Amino acid sequence: MKKRNLSKIFAAFLLTGSVLAGCGSDEKNNEEKNTSTSEENEKVESEEGEQEKVDFAASYNEAKDELSKAKEDKEVDYDKVISIYENDLQELVQKRDQEFEDTVDEHISTALTAGKEGSLDKVVVAQLFDKLMQKVFYTTMKHEFTEVAENWDNKEEVNEEIEEAKEFYEILESTVEKRDQAYETNMVDVINGGFQEIEKAVKEDDELGFQLGKQVVDKTLMKTFYLATGAIPNGYATKASEEAKEDAEAAKAEQAEGWAFYQSLSSYLSGNAADEAEFINSQFDLQTDVKTLDPEAVNHAFIRGFSKIALHEYEESEENWGEDKSVITALEGALFIDLISSDIKSLMGEDSYQTLSENAQSYLEAVKSQDKEKAESLLTEIETMLNDVMAKANK
Repeated sequence: MKKRNLSKIFAAFLLTGSVLAGCGSDEKNNEEKNTSTSEENEKVESEEGEQEKVDFAASYNEAKDELSKAKEDKEVDYDKVISIYENDLQELVQKRDQEFEDTVDEHISTALTAGKEGSLDKVVVAQLFDKLMQKVFYTTMKHEFTEVAENWDNKEEVNEEIEEAKEFYEILESTVEKRDQAYETNMVDVINGGFQEIEKAVKEDDELGFQLGKQVVDKTLMKTFYLATGAIPNGYATKASEEAKEDAEAAKAEQAEGWAFYQSLSSYLSGNAADEAEFINSQFDLQTDVKTLDPEAVNHAFIRGFSKIALHEYEESEENWGEDKSVITALEGALFIDLISSDIKSLMGEDSYQTLSENAQSYLEAVKSQDKEKAESLLTEIETMLNDVMAKANK
């Protein structure tokens, strides 16, 4: 396996320390078992063989457009939406459920039935369908990356899987763009850069380079979902809380959006920060009175949770010293630090964040060059500051 100039990879994505991103969730603890079959954006291939071609993006958008009539207080043709879902999308959802031990199909089917029966607000139904389908497209991207790794020696197959991942990302790109506009970030550029690194790595037969590029894409999507849910001031925790002061019914839809977006992060957080994950989920749960939703508490739970994940990545980096996994987890630690970069700046100050970011980059360089003494010294500083961040976020 070729060894790349990892400093160039890191510099290209980290830049000022606020470029690398996260959102989407690479449930590390379950990554080995959570592999799945491959779906193309134009075609479903089942274990029984090739089936009819399905344009997932077109079907998703058609169903979403019909459901969006709810926002204009127009009648929604639920039979049409249910038909689209069952004929075009449900099989994809069920495969992801099976592979990731999830229940998205149950949630979507229940929501659509409740919408048709009138027992669930139609705007809430629309949001649940939209955001839960986004999770399925995201986890399908994750699957495609797993397929790339498993079929690394078959470059034709690898290139097909990468194209499929890009097609599913195109469905999600508008969500990333929306957060870029709200937070003045450049996550679209970061993800595009990640894909460029992936494609370059394939051409150069550089499996480690692929793994690093994959992490950039995945964690940037995780950051997107975080900014949509728990970040201040534009996450749905804040939006729902503010809306609840004026119109609790309207706020319920925003609470539902937060919950559905959070599902793309929940399993990763549950594996590393169970208490924080449970609290966040309970705040977004539709059975929770939206007037009691506490956006600061949600935000702080996210900060603690992602800090714990970063610490876990660094622990793995140390345990796997000298192996590719040490480099990969060193990058992941830095990515999770960047994921909550704006929060760390707010809690600890700009200078402290900059020091932490620089230490994360220096640690990656030390791991790459296998300078263990320097790496251990830097790791002590990184761990101390992350623990300080968690302490501040406990107040």
